[in-house]
Amino acid sequence: MQKIILFTAILMVAIVTQLTAQEVHTEKYPSAWSYRETETGTYELGPDKTAEFTNQNVLTIKSVKSKINGFGNIMKSVNSELYAGKTVKMTGYVKSENVKSWAGLWMRVDYYTAAVLAFDNMQNRAIKRTTDWKKYEVVLFVPAEATSISYGALLEGKGQIWFKEVTLEIVDDAVPETGMSKGREHKIISFETKAKAISSEIKAITDSQKNALKAEIDALDKQVEKKIISKEQAEVLKLKKAEERATVIETKVAIEEAKLNQLVQDKVDGKFEDDKESKRGGRSIVIGGSNDSIGANETEINIASMKVYNGQEDKEDRQSKRTTTQVVFATGLNNVVTNGSVNKSDFRYLGSHFYEWGLTYNTRIFDQNNLWHAKYGLSVVYNNLRPTDNRNFVVNGEQTNLELNVVKHEDSRFKNVNLVLPFHLELDFTKTKEREGKTYFRTHDSFRLGIGGYVGTNLKSKQYLNYDSDAYKVREITKGDFNSATFIYGLSAYVGYKNTSLYLKYDLNPLFEDTIVKQNNVSLGVRFDLN
Repeated sequence: MQKIILFTAILMVAIVTQLTAQEVHTEKYPSAWSYRETETGTYELGPDKTAEFTNQNVLTIKSVKSKINGFGNIMKSVNSELYAGKTVKMTGYVKSENVKSWAGLWMRVDYYTAAVLAFDNMQNRAIKRTTDWKKYEVVLFVPAEATSISYGALLEGKGQIWFKEVTLEIVDDAVPETGMSKGREHKIISFETKAKAISSEIKAITDSQKNALKAEIDALDKQVEKKIISKEQAEVLKLKKAEERATVIETKVAIEEAKLNQLVQDKVDGKFEDDKESKRGGRSIVIGGSNDSIGANETEINIASMKVYNGQEDKEDRQSKRTTTQVVFATGLNNVVTNGSVNKSDFRYLGSHFYEWGLTYNTRIFDQNNLWHAKYGLSVVYNNLRPTDNRNFVVNGEQTNLELNVVKHEDSRFKNVNLVLPFHLELDFTKTKEREGKTYFRTHDSFRLGIGGYVGTNLKSKQYLNYDSDAYKVREITKGDFNSATFIYGLSAYVGYKNTSLYLKYDLNPLFEDTIVKQNNVSLGVRFDLN
């Protein structure tokens, strides 16, 4: 039964969302470069392996069709942090043959995908016809708010080019920019654009990791079919892959959240030129969930749910989709049930706590009925337990026991971090709204009730001990599995009004595997579904 639950959990992580991306033929070529073409099969792109260029690391773009509308492109993208506020020169050697339209080196400085801050593709001094090897350069200033630099070579139309020895270097600011779109002349990026771009980046990080996990799971399934590995080995590997992807999401999203927090602080400090317009009511910033109406020309920026609405119609249309998304945060008290009771617990009632971060999808089960919803997603849960009476956990082989510590400590805390897939059947009593003959299915604007459960895995376990030793403050952190249950599954329910609910969850799996005394984690707290 546990194996079935585990397989279901990992599979749901991989398929919960799918990312629609521009076609990139990276599977045929080295990962350092990306290969793109306007129409698939129009160009040959990649290293030139002919004898003429042996050991020279030469890349080529060659047209293979008689009629071409578009271009072929070989490129790289790098983080712009090392180049921020500096002038950058890209150099490379290019050779061409029978180029009918034009070709050139190119470089672009971006703020995520929201704004191009500087750009030059040599179109005003393009490479044409047949030329021998020649050194070319592109010079751009990289504004401080840039997030990436992309560069490479392109060929439009028919012909062939070769290029090599492409480098980026920082040069003196006195060196003039070559681009028609110069970095020193870029327009200031608005707060709304930045907030939306960072929010989109967070979603892109999550989606890309989920799709990568799905590909890894598919590869493992094929190995099982070919009997390269056993089903048991595949399940262990799937679990490991899920843990790795969750760690990547947690790390990268934390970086973007820090940027978002700084952005909000800059807004509060009045560092944006559009502050005056904002004060006139053109824009509003919302920290938590909100279903309040906004003006037709007003922009609402919801920091917590990472959404930007441009006018009331846009807000209603997006919130009335059959499937919507919410950022979930929950926190409260945490303890264990021993022999069916939490009375006389071995853990402090107020000192033990939990918190949960997650992203959920909320889908109307019936297209024209707003009552029944399926709510599912991905969450990271932190369960903390503080033992009473100067005790802490001690591992004795396959047993984990709560024992008295001979050293008087100020605090003892045990933490489990779990990655779970929650699923709830939700009843949302929000009334539909009619406007101009159209029905809007709003959610999270009335009483809500959710009943369901979750499956997942334990990511890590830690124990913290704080005590005094010879007048020194000592903090001891022990990492390990502590015989903690690997497979996490349980029941959960919530009831509340609008975005706020009373939240209860109970782990059906024991806290520790193979223990004499069975203890199950239980949590009670407040949950916020930020729509």
